[in-house]
Amino acid sequence: MGAGDDTAPAKAAMEVSSSSTASSTAAPPPPPSVLRSVLVSYAYVGIWISLSFSVIVYNKYILDPKMYGWPFPISLTMIHMAFCAALAFVLVRVLRVVSVPTSPPMTPRLYGASVVPIGALYALSLWFSNSAYIYLSVSFIQMLKALMPVAVYSLAVALRTDSFRRASMLNMLAISAGVAVAAAGEARFDAFGVTLQLAAVAAEATRLVLIQILLTSRGMSLNPITSLYYIAPCCLAFLTVPWYAVELPRLRAAAAASPAGIARPDVFVFGTNSLCAFALNLAVFLLVGKTSALTMNVAGVVKDWLLIAFSWTVIKDTVTPVNLAGYGIAFLGVAYYNHAKLQGLKAKEAERKAAAMAVPKPDDAEAATRLLPEKDAGGAPGDHKN
Repeated sequence: MGAGDDTAPAKAAMEVSSSSTASSTAAPPPPPSVLRSVLVSYAYVGIWISLSFSVIVYNKYILDPKMYGWPFPISLTMIHMAFCAALAFVLVRVLRVVSVPTSPPMTPRLYGASVVPIGALYALSLWFSNSAYIYLSVSFIQMLKALMPVAVYSLAVALRTDSFRRASMLNMLAISAGVAVAAAGEARFDAFGVTLQLAAVAAEATRLVLIQILLTSRGMSLNPITSLYYIAPCCLAFLTVPWYAVELPRLRAAAAASPAGIARPDVFVFGTNSLCAFALNLAVFLLVGKTSALTMNVAGVVKDWLLIAFSWTVIKDTVTPVNLAGYGIAFLGVAYYNHAKLQGLKAKEAERKAAAMAVPKPDDAEAATRLLPEKDAGGAPGDHKN
């Protein structure tokens, strides 16, 4: 008998009911352990922090002239995108681990209008951010990244996807002031490196705002695997333009000077580096899917402090007290920003629940329509006929 079969006789239904009485008295399955859920969430946070930490330090190791000394950030980014695009294609089209979105479907027109601008901005963000590792320390780059909420909020207000609030703007000014103090105390300040990192922040903030405008507003949701499936090839195509103009001549010169040297990257180093970059995208998918994007923002603050400590103690980058004081101010501003976002999400959830409870249930509406004829049939108390 099918689950949707509503034609069963009453006798059969009574027999099923009586036969299931004993089983219905059994205790319901226990709810999932709260402690286990908390531990799983912390495990996802730990995995994401570890992978993000590894990718940043690994990129610094490859690009820094004092370490591995392979100063070709566009080529490194292209290797990442080619690896991620190929692996995402295998996961989506061959192994079918995830499916492509169908509501709405990804048409050529939607791809050109939505994915291509996002891919171009992603290419700029990766190019500029990886280039900054050649000129700046890991700790100072993390301090400059604290400006991301400022850039995102300012663009959202300018494009009218968010409303202007005086408290939020004062919060953004506090974050900016903290980063300015940290920059003033930077012992290894490089104007070109700072310009590259600020350009990376601007490109990434624009990309995030455009994702909300071009994709989310149209009902399309992309997880990190499908995002790489669509965006990585586009990003790779855009990177070929600056690579051809800027790095290809340098690579040819390096190959002519030393055929077996810098022009031939180590397969193990770049393979494991690309694998870490792809694993980081999977960790983002797990973290956001099992917790929330706000949790990732809070975890990002913890990761930044760990990277600053690592840069100071292991890489031996100079971190001054003015650096720490400035980043401390920015950190408090980012923490308040995350707190405000959390309160806003809670308020929206409460409004949604209140709206759902205010909607009358279908059963109540049917009961009301049944009562009306009964009251009409009864008539008024003085209308009884003799």
